Amino acid sequence: MSDPIAALRTEFPGTEETIYLDVAARGLISRGVRGVIDEYLDHRMFEGGDKAQMFAGAEAARDSLAGLIGASPEEVAFTKNVSDGINAFAHAIDWVEGDNVVICEALEHPANIFPWRNLARRRGIRVKQVHAHEGRVPLERVIEAIDARTRVVTVSSVSFSPGFRFPVAELGAICRERGVLLLVDAAQSLGILDTDVSKLHADAVAVSTQKGLLGLYGAGFLYVRNEVAQTLQPLYLSRAGVGGGVHEASSGDLDAFDFADGARRFDVGNHNFCAVLAVGRSIEDLRALGMPRVEAHACGLARRLAEGLEEVGLPVFGGAAADDRAHIVSMGRKLSDEHDRTEDSELVALHDFLTRNRVRLTIRRGMMRFSLHVYNNDDDVDEVISLARAWRSETAPRGGTRGLRHEIQQREAG
Repeated sequence: MSDPIAALRTEFPGTEETIYLDVAARGLISRGVRGVIDEYLDHRMFEGGDKAQMFAGAEAARDSLAGLIGASPEEVAFTKNVSDGINAFAHAIDWVEGDNVVICEALEHPANIFPWRNLARRRGIRVKQVHAHEGRVPLERVIEAIDARTRVVTVSSVSFSPGFRFPVAELGAICRERGVLLLVDAAQSLGILDTDVSKLHADAVAVSTQKGLLGLYGAGFLYVRNEVAQTLQPLYLSRAGVGGGVHEASSGDLDAFDFADGARRFDVGNHNFCAVLAVGRSIEDLRALGMPRVEAHACGLARRLAEGLEEVGLPVFGGAAADDRAHIVSMGRKLSDEHDRTEDSELVALHDFLTRNRVRLTIRRGMMRFSLHVYNNDDDVDEVISLARAWRSETAPRGGTRGLRHEIQQREAG
């Protein structure tokens, strides 16, 4: 019997050109997704496109995303990206001056920082900080930060750097018990980790489509639990977010309009149909495999990579045995505030060496970051470990890593 994951890998021609370990930045797209894109553009080029057909395709994508996360389609809205989804949710809450949001800004992406800072400036809310510990957001510190004025707690299900999982379900249960809303930034997990929003007890989840969902830039989804959505008033409103079921170009009764049910009230105008149709196809491919299988594959490869790099003697952040590791492996000893650079000359040298040898990876927050998905395989991991070992052996005779650091400094000085 053929391996369905191995078969799917053949649909990603990018894996033939590089050892692509960078889904945390953006994922590869498959031939099937490229076919959907080409078909859409051909229709637009030669026929102008059929809008009813476009909307039907978008609704199919909404259904697919809902099925992927265990939600109903009415709980899913289209957005442009994670930033758009977080802003839509945050600005729909009826804040009172002095309310607060709990967040660990040190480990959040700016997409989940500035919306709250903006609300603090405009609406007088307080941004309560949780301090990170060794690259993690301690659950107990988040819980301790919740008080009588806390309206929202927001976390990333997997941090973009260094890439550890957060126990969302445990926090979600506590937030639900205390009447506090939980917003999850799932940019680094959705499409890779098996996700059921009901088990997470999440009230809202924001995601973009270019990472684990293996789609394009310019599209995203916002899940909002139905009971919560019914209490929210969107800042932006278009015909798509109004109830009534009449044609999109009809205003209906302007004196008696109401918001659309559920998260659909956050739909604004026409969608990025090309990106939405594309991700609809990729989601169906992932669902066909089954998300438990996808997660086990990607995370299993990440564990093997972490163990191999550690055996070579390289600094795997958090240690290879970290039980909260997902599909991301970060190398380095210390996180920094620099987004895409590191002052660790050893990491710079290894990064350059791997890049020259067709490995695609990223530097984030002072760390060298590898991130894996369903299209990666054991050969990818073995090759990276082999390259790392070769680099290590080449540097050792010249005085080990200290000698390498001196060599790089001398080259930079010259």
